[in-house]
Order: sequence, then structure tokens, then C-alpha cells
Amino acid sequence: MQIRDALMSGVSHAVPFVVTGGVLIALGYGLGGDRSGAAEPVSAGFDWFSSASWAALLFQLGTLTFGLLVPVLSGYVAHALAERPALVPGFVGGAIAVQTGAGFVGGLVAGVLAGTVVRGLARWQPPAPVAGIRPVLVLPLVGTLVTGAVMLLAVGPPLAALGSALDAGLDDLSRSGVVLLGAGLGLMMAADLGGPLNKTAFTFAVTGLSTGSPAASTIMAAVLAAGMTPPLAMALASTVGSRRFTPAERQHGRAAWLLGATYVTEGAIPFAAADPLRVIPSLMAGSATAGALSVALSASTATPHGGLFVLPLVGHPLGLVVAIAAGVLVSAAAVLALKRPAGPRIRTDPPQPRSATAPGPPAGEAT
Repeated sequence: MQIRDALMSGVSHAVPFVVTGGVLIALGYGLGGDRSGAAEPVSAGFDWFSSASWAALLFQLGTLTFGLLVPVLSGYVAHALAERPALVPGFVGGAIAVQTGAGFVGGLVAGVLAGTVVRGLARWQPPAPVAGIRPVLVLPLVGTLVTGAVMLLAVGPPLAALGSALDAGLDDLSRSGVVLLGAGLGLMMAADLGGPLNKTAFTFAVTGLSTGSPAASTIMAAVLAAGMTPPLAMALASTVGSRRFTPAERQHGRAAWLLGATYVTEGAIPFAAADPLRVIPSLMAGSATAGALSVALSASTATPHGGLFVLPLVGHPLGLVVAIAAGVLVSAAAVLALKRPAGPRIRTDPPQPRSATAPGPPAGEAT
């Protein structure tokens, strides 16, 4: 449980880097097209009045930001396991994962390794002269030596080979295979609404973006569509079928419009927590529909977050909108078909007879 929580902590800290880098890269492509990625470094020369220079600047900033994903992920996984002394070994292990080509999975392994090593070293009780420098020198230094050596010599190369095989397999997928993958990722996005399965699907898509695979932006769009569907579906269902929801749920539904539009899948959690057996399967059906349709309609994006606000940066944006709308309608219809009205409970116990000793009305008063 502690390792899972540490992994989720690392992903949460890495998401802002992913979002910022992805948006900058997408803006660079939108302004300068494919030439943005092939431009010379802007530090070598920049034309303030050239759109190509600005596109190159955006793309290069985005690439640098995106490149911090794995080290940040690894560093904060290690931090969650062993606190501040594990940050240096975690970041260094993540950088080695990037250098060796071990990628996202290598960053996760490096973070867990660094945190475990430092936590084990922290149990050592050093002599008094060394105790003062243990958290700032001894633990980071030894942790970095151990983590770095293991990553460079034992872990990095095999994971790099595995990553290359996965990338090749992704490139070789047929169109129908990518559609099925989109549906499967959609199921994962709605299964736990921001939990480990959701994060796994998201990080799989984000990792694909960093490989430059042609199918990666298509898969990212499918995950984006599937993640927006649950809160939007519950917002629609609680509006159209308000009698089936409590006043508190209807209030959550009004907020879910904005949460869904901005790709906050967790906006559907209040509904799923109140009625998981009906709501979660309905949301999974809609998200699978959205993910599959997004691929089938050729939607693509290099921007992993932002919801409808990054629609101008999406390839085939109409396809993405249609996929989201179809998924929302499927989930909302399923929820409304399964849920019962949430009106006040009708009292079914018989009325109690008046006690024989109860005083009647005063004489002469109408009864």
C-alpha cells in the first residue's frame, strides 16, 4: 500500500510538468507546424518578428519541460518513501532512466529503489560526529551511489530494450487494434475515477507522447475523451433525470459540468461513491465508447490535459467532440435506466389507534 501511495504521489507531482510541456509543444506546432521541431536552438538566434522563431521557442520550452517528467516522477516517488534525503537519489535515478532509454517505467523503478535504499540506510545510527550531516550528505550520497549503479548497470538497459519493443508493437498495431486499445484505456479511465487504474491509463498515454510514435497522439486523444466523459455524463443525467438524484447530488451535478469540461475525472466521484454498482459500470461503458470513437474518428492531440480549452490544439477536433458526446449520452442513458427515483420515502406502517384513555374534545365542541 505504501509503494502504491508513493507511485500516486510521484504521478501527481509530475502531472503539472506534463500539462505545461504538452501545451507548449502543441502551441509550437500550432504556430509553426512540423518545422517547429526541426528549428535551430533559439539561443543561437531569435527573430522577435518571426512566427517561426516564436513557434520554435514554444516547442523548445515545451520539450525541456516535458523532459523533466521522468526525473520529477522518480524524485517524488522516492520522497514519498523516505522523505527529503531520498530526493537526490530519486532525481538522479530518473535522469539515468532518461539517459539509458528506460523511460517512464525506469523512472518508477528508480524512485522505488532510491526510496527503499535511503529508508534502509536511515535505520543506521551513526557516531555522534556524523549524525549532524547524515540527512544532508551521508544518506543522499550513499543513496545516489547505490541507485545510480543499479540503474546504470542492471536496470536501465533491460528496461530500455523492453520500452523499444513496446514502442515497436504500438507502431505495428492495426487501426482496429488501436480502436480496441482506446476502448480498453477508456474502461480504465472510468473504473476508479482518478485512482491507480485511471493514472495508469493516463501515464501510458503520456509516455507514448515522449516516444514520438505516430499512434501516440491518437491514444492521448482517446484518453482525454474518456476522462472527460464521466463527470459530463453525471452532470447531464442529474439535470435530465433530477428525480433520481438527491438535492446534494444535483448540486454536485452542476459543478460537474465545469469539471468535465476541464478534464477533471474526479468530478464523478460523489455519484460513484453513493451508488457504485449502478454508476461505475455505466461510466465505464460511456468512457469505452468515447475512447474507441475518438480513435475511429482520427482525433489526436499532443496536449495531455486542459479539456475543451485546448480544443484548438487538437487534430480533428470535431471527432473528439463527437466521441465525448457519444460517451456522455451512453453513460447518462445507462445511469438513468438503472437508477430509481430518489424522492421521499413513503410511510407504509399502519396508523396507531387512539388510546382509549385519551381525552376527547370538550363537550359542545365540534369534532
